[in-house]
Amino acid sequence: MTADFNMTVLPDPLNQPGQAVIPVSTYRLQFNKQFTFAEATRFIAYLRRLGISHFYVSPYLKARPGSTHGYDIVDHNELNPEIGSHEDFERFIDELHKNGMGLVTDIVPNHMAIMGSDNIWWLDVLENGQASCHASFFDIDWYPVKKALQHKILLPVLGDHYGNILEQQELKLVFDAEQGEFSVYYYQHRFPVDPQTYPFILNSQHQQLLNYFTADDPVFMEYQTVDNSFSKLPLRTDRAEEKIEERKRDKEVFKKQLAKLCADSPLLTEFINFRVAEINRIAGEDGELHALLEQQVYRLAYWRVAGDEINYRRFFDINELAGLRIEDEKVFDATHQLILSLIEQGKIQGLRIDHADGLYDPAAYYQRLNKKIAAVLKSGTDQDTPPIYIVAEKIVANYEYLSNNWPIHGTTGYEFANIVNGVFIDGSAEKSFAHCYARFIGHRQDFDELVYQAKKQVMTTALASELNVLANLLSKIAEASSKTRDYTLNALRNALSEVIACFPVYRTYINSRTVGKEDGQYIKWAVDQGKQRSGAADKTVFEFIRHLLLLEYNSVATDRDLLNFVMKFQQYTSQVMAKGYEDTGLYQYNRLISLNEVGGDPRHFGNSVNAFHHFNLERIKKWPHTLLCLSTHDSKHSADVRARINVLSEIPQQWQEAVLGWQRLNRSKKTKMNRVVIARNDEYLFYQVLIGTWPLTSLTDAEAADYRQRIRSYMIKAVREAKQYSSWLDPNEEYELAVDQFICRCLDANTGALFLNDFTEFEKGIRKPGLYNALAQAVLLITSPGVPDIYQGHELWQFTLVDPDNRRPVDFGKNSRLLNEIEAMLAETDFDRLQFISSLLENMEDGRIKLFVVMQALRFRHQYAGLFSNGEYQKVNVHGAGADRLLAFARQDQHNIAVIVVPRLNGLTASEDVGADTWLELPQKGPRYYQELFSQCRVMAEAGEDYLRLFVREPLQSIPFVILFGVVE
Repeated sequence: MTADFNMTVLPDPLNQPGQAVIPVSTYRLQFNKQFTFAEATRFIAYLRRLGISHFYVSPYLKARPGSTHGYDIVDHNELNPEIGSHEDFERFIDELHKNGMGLVTDIVPNHMAIMGSDNIWWLDVLENGQASCHASFFDIDWYPVKKALQHKILLPVLGDHYGNILEQQELKLVFDAEQGEFSVYYYQHRFPVDPQTYPFILNSQHQQLLNYFTADDPVFMEYQTVDNSFSKLPLRTDRAEEKIEERKRDKEVFKKQLAKLCADSPLLTEFINFRVAEINRIAGEDGELHALLEQQVYRLAYWRVAGDEINYRRFFDINELAGLRIEDEKVFDATHQLILSLIEQGKIQGLRIDHADGLYDPAAYYQRLNKKIAAVLKSGTDQDTPPIYIVAEKIVANYEYLSNNWPIHGTTGYEFANIVNGVFIDGSAEKSFAHCYARFIGHRQDFDELVYQAKKQVMTTALASELNVLANLLSKIAEASSKTRDYTLNALRNALSEVIACFPVYRTYINSRTVGKEDGQYIKWAVDQGKQRSGAADKTVFEFIRHLLLLEYNSVATDRDLLNFVMKFQQYTSQVMAKGYEDTGLYQYNRLISLNEVGGDPRHFGNSVNAFHHFNLERIKKWPHTLLCLSTHDSKHSADVRARINVLSEIPQQWQEAVLGWQRLNRSKKTKMNRVVIARNDEYLFYQVLIGTWPLTSLTDAEAADYRQRIRSYMIKAVREAKQYSSWLDPNEEYELAVDQFICRCLDANTGALFLNDFTEFEKGIRKPGLYNALAQAVLLITSPGVPDIYQGHELWQFTLVDPDNRRPVDFGKNSRLLNEIEAMLAETDFDRLQFISSLLENMEDGRIKLFVVMQALRFRHQYAGLFSNGEYQKVNVHGAGADRLLAFARQDQHNIAVIVVPRLNGLTASEDVGADTWLELPQKGPRYYQELFSQCRVMAEAGEDYLRLFVREPLQSIPFVILFGVVE
């Protein structure tokens, strides 16, 4: 085995006919206007040297100006100009290919950004309603219960009640003479006027026209003709295909005629501008502007009404992101045109599918995607075989399995991050931690009840309108039968709310008359639980819902209507779970916040070594090429933060003494004006956040101020997400000020001196095992079955929190220089490797130890790519005094074997001291001699009865985690 990275061993990352190329490793980058194609191009060689095979990047299609993440796409068929031009993209791709690297692209099929003035599809719908060519693109309920909204779209965009905005003249009618069209503007938001209502503005019978033209003036006569032509356009509610085409064609013809008239006649332009000013002049209900707006397909409204009455599907509760009907092939083709072209040109080698649970029919989407990709690549694969590497963003509960009928390579790896995290939590401390938490906050928390209440809260506030739409669909089905028509809309809505609040997973995946076993079990459980919790007098409504969701209901309603309801129900349960569980419950339950992660479950206090092995064995059998991650752009706490917090589980008594002591020390720092003080639960969260993020090195004044601001911003976001004392919908400025002042006083060198002295002493005592946890996690990530992904900057320490904190710029120049230095030292002829490692471990705070470990492990994985992509996974039993504090497994193929050993649960004990009698039980037919990757030391296994015995104290004395490589003879 050589320590040098063989630059020729990487498999070709480009698409091959008939087969998907599986990445050896990926590196996630977040594009934005500060980090562009050009910037990424500069550091391709650095990431190649680090050991990365594929760039894995955030969306780069045209997004809302200023987007920091790219998920608010406004045009699926253009590159984002803020990220770079087509030439910049070409240079980026060329440099990737020169370095033998591929590209995995994040795409967003579920939704688009709306409002503003840059989404031409949405603007077309606002102009033409159901007669728009793009009306079917968006998931709009044109027939809501409220009659005033039928055939309309509610747009909750105003900063105050509509009447107040109208009276304050913040809405302005504007005429674009060059285009011959009218729009209403609300600051940056554009609302096109229905061309059929142009005559209301043009008003060719207006008395004022006689001041400009004589009755027989040709311009005047043509103006009257154009005015009349607009009024005869097909209605915006006419959905007949020929009428839609007629309206589309004629409205543009008439606009061009109007524009030409204005270009030829300044007097006419002057009159139209007079009319616009006249309409804008009179505010309020009696004005012409209100009358004009009442005739439009949209109804402008105060943003706060969205939760109750919005009638288009959103991405969760974000009004500016509208759901797409990607199940419609026309919509699919329109949104995937550029992506498919880039795949055909060999510029994209893999896809990440964002928010898979938001799709109407995920399995059908993947099948269509595969079919389309296969067609452009001429690969000959069928729709059940992904022609390129494809993973889906999907949260899988620990009692749930990813559907086997999804023709993809796996998920984005949340489940791996959580199973690994749990290995470094001492499960035996659960009761002690529960006691400490209850003592600190003054009461016990039941997480199941908390999540139930949080989901109910979400359904009555942020996502109430979606529940109304669902209840309305259910009511129509109930009305079709004499046996169920007595169920009132209110009773149906309440029962649905109970079932959804009790739903144990994000969603089911029913897409035909056949209901899978697992889906059926989840539905029955939720209905039973909802029925028990319900206070309804008539609980037969729950049986009606059960039979309907299981498609066992015999109804006058069509099978299509029944299945449509079930599939809409599935989309909604995922929204409620995400907002109620992930974005509310995980911010309310702070027993041990390293468990409060995307896809995590704080009810499960740690994972055993056997659970980790079982998880890996299941993965290699079912999803061998799924993506693996520790941190992502969606993480609530980075892996390095979680690793440090996890140490607390090993010292519950010391933690209790410390945190109760800090509570006493900081009692005087709480704001007591009007008795508003930081809640104990939020204070408990604060101390854990400090443990996970406390800087490892001394800071300048500016750096210290930046750190304090990061903590302050995180705490305010956490408080709002928890929705107990403040929220995004209704910010409580008084409480937020109390929280902010408490944090500032605690972190102030003067007012917080006693606390800071005690805290820093405690933190230094647990720092080393926390960093060892982080390094061990990184080794597990790179050597486990699947495709390891490194989130940007995480080859060094990254103690980041939830976005936007985890999307801060990465200093790739600094990282590259550090890698250069390490490479230069490794290349020295008289290099003392053991001394070098010792130096890295003594100075762990500078992060070079992590860079060294990640680089060496990634390069090793590349050099033996077949071993890790196709090799077996073997649990390795550990014996001896240190057995409980080590995790070991092996990866083996016909030629090679790698044995991985990492420390765990070492607390304040030196992890190198595992005991002289600690040994690994290896297969008898395995190699006797091994070389350790990091230290390059050689060890020999001894013969046992029917196994080989390898003592690990010696290799672990050099570095606390080892990768032992042997050649199978």
